[in-house]
Amino acid sequence: MSTAKVVIDGKEAECALLVGTEAEVGVNISGLRNDLGVVTYDPGFVSTAACTSAITYIDGERGILRYRGYAIEDLVTAKFPAVAFLLIYGHFPSRQELLDWRRKLTLNSYIHEDMLKFFEGFPPSAHPMAILSAMVASLSAYYTDFDKEEDIDLNIVRLLAQAKTIAAYSYKKSIGQPRIYPRTEFSYMANFLRMMFATPAEEYVVSPVVEEALNLLLIVHADHEQNCSTSTVRVVGSSRANLFASVSAGICALWGPLHGGANQAVIEMLQTIQAQGGDHKGFMDRVKKKEVRLMGFGHRVYKSYDPRAKILKKAMDKLLSQLGINDPLVELAKNIEEEALRDNYFVERKLYPNVDFYSGILYRAIGIPTNMFTVMFALGRIPGWIAHWREMHMSQDQRISRPRQIYVGPSLRPAPQFDEEGFPIESV
Repeated sequence: MSTAKVVIDGKEAECALLVGTEAEVGVNISGLRNDLGVVTYDPGFVSTAACTSAITYIDGERGILRYRGYAIEDLVTAKFPAVAFLLIYGHFPSRQELLDWRRKLTLNSYIHEDMLKFFEGFPPSAHPMAILSAMVASLSAYYTDFDKEEDIDLNIVRLLAQAKTIAAYSYKKSIGQPRIYPRTEFSYMANFLRMMFATPAEEYVVSPVVEEALNLLLIVHADHEQNCSTSTVRVVGSSRANLFASVSAGICALWGPLHGGANQAVIEMLQTIQAQGGDHKGFMDRVKKKEVRLMGFGHRVYKSYDPRAKILKKAMDKLLSQLGINDPLVELAKNIEEEALRDNYFVERKLYPNVDFYSGILYRAIGIPTNMFTVMFALGRIPGWIAHWREMHMSQDQRISRPRQIYVGPSLRPAPQFDEEGFPIESV
């Protein structure tokens, strides 16, 4: 077996090398502290693998993304429930398995009637992500069987099925409209769209074009390896926290503008440029001067064109054409992309469009409001979170996450003195 040698002050430790399916090489440093009394220092874990996983493979240099070995480009014609099954269980369902899976997702779409009272307690101004995370965590109060394999499988279905219902209800709460119940004759996507946009006074007719676009959006967001929110799910789940609690933590992590909130930031950036006359070249000059930030470009992993962005750009053109929508932000976005791809400043820094750059425009075309963009990201990502939680839960090697630190605070201080009232006495 190949090893790496670490030498500190004459002491040596041999660390085994781990080689992944795609020839990725990792150095196993798990025994380093015991052998040499040292830890590694890696802020943001940019060079640290916290686990082995068989779910998703990314090659950022070559722009590759695969779910369970399937290229993301080859999954765009699939249906989201089938891709969710693939990610969670490691294989595509048979025809009968898929029929049963879809039926379970439909029949479990209804949340417990008592939970509807929770929505009444949120203020109208509550962000939909706050409601989503709270309600997902609350599911663990209603479904309390967590340990048996059949319990886990049922809770997986409940979470996937009810997340879209909770998301739609959170939107209805924010605009003061009554909730629309899911119906068994509609597909996963159609049910969500109907719960979002139908009212008691007017039925919502689900456009096949819109349903197809939303299906694609959720598929490309379904998993992305060990990102911030997925790592959060794993860290929380490593304590044997239940599925609902772990995924609720992932939702909170996704909420941040540096993670799931980036597509909203892209739309706001484009709107600002448009309001200032649409001068994209002037804006890009300001980016190079570091006066403003270019949102939707560059990625922590991808050092080439994000494969998801290519898929969404093509889908955007198709959707807008078929719906007859002329969104001025589209032309502006394309101009910015063209400017970045031919400007050495951006090319040298490997700043290419990422998944957030075009997803917001697609959501706008569908009718999703800006404050729901991150919720849509969460709906897409839930299968990935579930898959990673389940993989970790089934692993025999998993230990509770407990990172080390390098302490840089003060050394031991003299014991403090307190007066009779408990106030500290300042030392001379």
